[in-house]
Amino acid sequence: MNILHMKYAVEVAEAGSINKASETLLIAQPNLSRSIKELEGDLGIVIFDRSAKGMILTPEGEEFIGYAKKILGQIDEVENIYKGGYAKRKFSVCVPRASYISDAFSGFAQKIGDGDAEIYYKETNSLKSIKKVLSSECKMGIIRYAENYDRYFKTLLEGKDLVCEKIAEFTYRIVTNRESPLAKLEEIHFSELEKYIEIAHADPYVPTLPLSLVKKEEIPDNIRRRIFVYERASQFDLLSENKEVFMWVSPMPEKLLKRYGLVQRKSAENKRIYKDVLIYRKGYKLTELDRLFIEEVRRSKREHLDD
Repeated sequence: MNILHMKYAVEVAEAGSINKASETLLIAQPNLSRSIKELEGDLGIVIFDRSAKGMILTPEGEEFIGYAKKILGQIDEVENIYKGGYAKRKFSVCVPRASYISDAFSGFAQKIGDGDAEIYYKETNSLKSIKKVLSSECKMGIIRYAENYDRYFKTLLEGKDLVCEKIAEFTYRIVTNRESPLAKLEEIHFSELEKYIEIAHADPYVPTLPLSLVKKEEIPDNIRRRIFVYERASQFDLLSENKEVFMWVSPMPEKLLKRYGLVQRKSAENKRIYKDVLIYRKGYKLTELDRLFIEEVRRSKREHLDD
């Protein structure tokens, strides 16, 4: 099996198409397609289903790509040690789109020191965080879920041999433009939100439950107008420029609210509790950078989530 072909397969899986992968790898499309077919022939499996929508991983292909990422990561580590004469510090984490965690990451980045380091910080949903930790693409993750889904997630994490530690527990607040009529209310009721536009993250996830059911609970039908986003930057642009929008969020740092001209309010009717949980593979030894990041997350949680 050719290691180079393995690298090609991983890039095609991440790009979702031969065309995009060939541009990234600077390889002609026919040569890249030939390499993938040779790899499939060597392994005796079909890694990708070819369709008009692109290159889609088969179940066997998804399993192979997970192994391939681990192998390629180990090769990189060996090369760093023996070619460079030292091991470059690496840190990678997947997290929910949460401002208190982003605040922690900013504090962490100021403390990593002068030594060489590669830092990867990825904001995504719980499903993708779990997958990235299992594939070793990220060494750690923080996942978020509602407390009533606790057993679903614990069953999944135990079955995947993942360590889990609770980081935080909270109820969502409403954040809105400081010029919005909602900002004048000290406490907001659900009925008062119906005429406004809600900003929501578009990819909730709970294992073993249909996405339609999860969306019905996480994104209720009482709001007529809703904007779905995937990036926190987009939500802040919308909130800071539009007096009609609001969003349910974990408690936000005051300095961030001031920066974007926002306010946050409680709702006595919203009693749902959410958990942020740290995960990593059993047997993985936390590095100095890992522990530093966790310390910063717990610091930010104390400052911004603990009332």
